[in-house]
Amino acid sequence: MTRKYIKKPIPIEAVQWDGTEEMAAEIASQEHFEGILDFTAGTFNGFYIKTLEGKMKVSPGDYVIKGIKGEYYPCKPDIFEITYDEVTN
Repeated sequence: MTRKYIKKPIPIEAVQWDGTEEMAAEIASQEHFEGILDFTAGTFNGFYIKTLEGKMKVSPGDYVIKGIKGEYYPCKPDIFEITYDEVTN
């Protein structure tokens, strides 16, 4: 028999990546961030985050979330908007 659960209201930090190399470098410079900026063939081709599930590509528009244990992972905008509300205070 399955049960229903609801996420605990734990604040997280997140930023939506605009697709630029500059913002990717800024995100990658965060403390404890483990990721790779992709410069194949000498040009910027996006970036990846090392997560508990393996290396994940970040697409423009994705949110980069810092989890409750300091881990980073990407989240698609539609899932992010369904799951999170902005804290205003």
